[in-house]
Amino acid sequence: MVTYKIKIATGTDLTAGTCVQVSIVLVGDDGESAKHQLPHKWNNFIRGAVTDFEVDTEKDLGELLLIRLSTEQYKTFNMDDWQCRYVDVTSPSGQLYQFPFYQWISGATTVEIPEGKGVILSGNTPPVLQQQRRAELERQRSTHKWKVFAEGVPHCIDTDKVQELPLNDQFSFIKRSSFSSAIMTKNYEMKMEGFTTCKESWNDIDDIRYMLSLQNSKISDVVAELWKEDYFFGSQYLNGTNPMIIKKCSKIPENFPVGENMVASSLGTMTSLQKEVEDGNIFLADYKIMIGVPANNSVNGKQQYIAAPMCLLWKNPQDQLVPIAIQLAQTPGENAPIFLPSDSEADWLLAKMWVRNSDYQVHKVVTHYLCTHFFAEAFNIATTRQLPMSHPVYKLISPHLRYTLEINILARISGFGPQGFFHQGAVTGNGGIPILMKNAMDGVTYSSLCLPDDIQTRGVESIPNYLFRDDGMKIWLAVESFVSNIVHYYYKSDEAVSADPELQAWVAEIFKEGFLENKSSGIPSSLETTASLIKYLTMVIFTCSAHHAALNNGESDFYPWMPNNPTSLKCPPPTAKGISTMQSILDALPDVNITAAFLASLVTAESTHVILFGDYPDVRFTEKIPQKFIKDFQNKLAEISKSINERNKSMDLPYPYLDPKKIENSVTA
Repeated sequence: MVTYKIKIATGTDLTAGTCVQVSIVLVGDDGESAKHQLPHKWNNFIRGAVTDFEVDTEKDLGELLLIRLSTEQYKTFNMDDWQCRYVDVTSPSGQLYQFPFYQWISGATTVEIPEGKGVILSGNTPPVLQQQRRAELERQRSTHKWKVFAEGVPHCIDTDKVQELPLNDQFSFIKRSSFSSAIMTKNYEMKMEGFTTCKESWNDIDDIRYMLSLQNSKISDVVAELWKEDYFFGSQYLNGTNPMIIKKCSKIPENFPVGENMVASSLGTMTSLQKEVEDGNIFLADYKIMIGVPANNSVNGKQQYIAAPMCLLWKNPQDQLVPIAIQLAQTPGENAPIFLPSDSEADWLLAKMWVRNSDYQVHKVVTHYLCTHFFAEAFNIATTRQLPMSHPVYKLISPHLRYTLEINILARISGFGPQGFFHQGAVTGNGGIPILMKNAMDGVTYSSLCLPDDIQTRGVESIPNYLFRDDGMKIWLAVESFVSNIVHYYYKSDEAVSADPELQAWVAEIFKEGFLENKSSGIPSSLETTASLIKYLTMVIFTCSAHHAALNNGESDFYPWMPNNPTSLKCPPPTAKGISTMQSILDALPDVNITAAFLASLVTAESTHVILFGDYPDVRFTEKIPQKFIKDFQNKLAEISKSINERNKSMDLPYPYLDPKKIENSVTA
């Protein structure tokens, strides 16, 4: 008779504890133990408990491969859910075996937990582990099914109700409570002020400042002061909420006939438009994907209007990016004048507001929701369906997929649904969202998802003061180095990558369900080398963390001042110069209640369950070398954070959105 020492840790969520009867079976390469009921004391499996047990077996079981945990009803107590963090087992010889789990167990059931070393499936994998992996994935595939959200758009989880998600995909009790409280508090504040019932237009731009005081920050106050300035307008393409749009303009587009004489007053006498193009100082923001998107007519029962503008920007000698020409349509002509800084103040301001309006739609629907939320959901579902918990890639990326399914379901309900803000207050509405997403999918490429490639493709490698690029590249390289270390630790050759059936099934499913098998996108459907795996995993982690933070975290700074980002405009785009006035601008802006609803949708209260980028409280990698790689990664992120904070101290308009200490590990907001 020999004795195994068992340590079982219960989760820390408020509802993590359980009253069920827990039993354990130890499985080794030299047999398995009988089923042992663990002593049932009131505090053995309460929230946060770490409890020691002993299990006697007739013989040493050899190297432990997995354990089986069973839950059954205890006496007359109700069956409840249990969040098990991990199980540690010390063998009679003193060897420690770790079984990380970090999942919920629901109902009367048995779960198998493999030993914690990362394992790639091969012919040498013990049959008992092969069977465990097959059973785990079969179970996951029964709970995580795909469905079509809209034609031409990445597929999503097959449920519209958060309550139907498995517990492992739902918010924690504290996360959900704080999230709901933040929404209710903001709506209550707006209602108390009487804004949400006022369907009138604004009478004065300055009246909006009072509403701003309910949802302001230091940066939003600066935005409200600078929003009319051309240099600030241009700076938002570099360091605002949507720094992914501009491209270097190597030739003036034929459908945007900007002539030398038009921009002479902007460029001055010492240069010309052609010279600035040749010198690489002209950039283009083109919103052609707005073509064909229907305008919403459900905003206070009023018809809204949509545009697909083009904006030419110039990097001036002061290293500022400033707009020099705007056309509010893709087809030039008499009814599509090219607006210039030399036009009347109202003409030029309204033209810029139309560009900002289109930028808001593209940012929220495309670069933010489609390219981070929706792709992260595809990564999440495919990972759950194709990678077992003992796979090293699962261990690496699962922390970056936390809570994504629930936040996306909530977004589809409260953001894109019939009662959501987009249908109630944005020009695209829920009818335009799938069309805009489908338009955008045609332009999604592997290069656009990989920051170094995207920077090069758009020709913005050398534009000054592009802090999104500078900070983003530091983080990309840190992630790439971390991923490279992990990949090379587990995959000793290119052949090991190409021969991994679970990895290949994972990549293929993402390509099929997330990227709709679009071969022209360049997105891989299989991976053949360690280098290709490193790039792919870097893209996945960056998308779910830093990329999302860059597109999400600035909303509470740049969006509260509505004139800078009008969600909709209820007057048609001007078709002639000299007809716009400040009154016509006020008439075009969203009504008072729509502005209030928009501000209420900007939930900024921080959850108590934030996990910052690079923090891994769930210890999934049990080997010492991968743990060292994690520590090295964390140290590098700390260096990046320190440098960003030092730089921001001297800036009137800082860029904090890619500070690792402000980035969440996953898409959770």
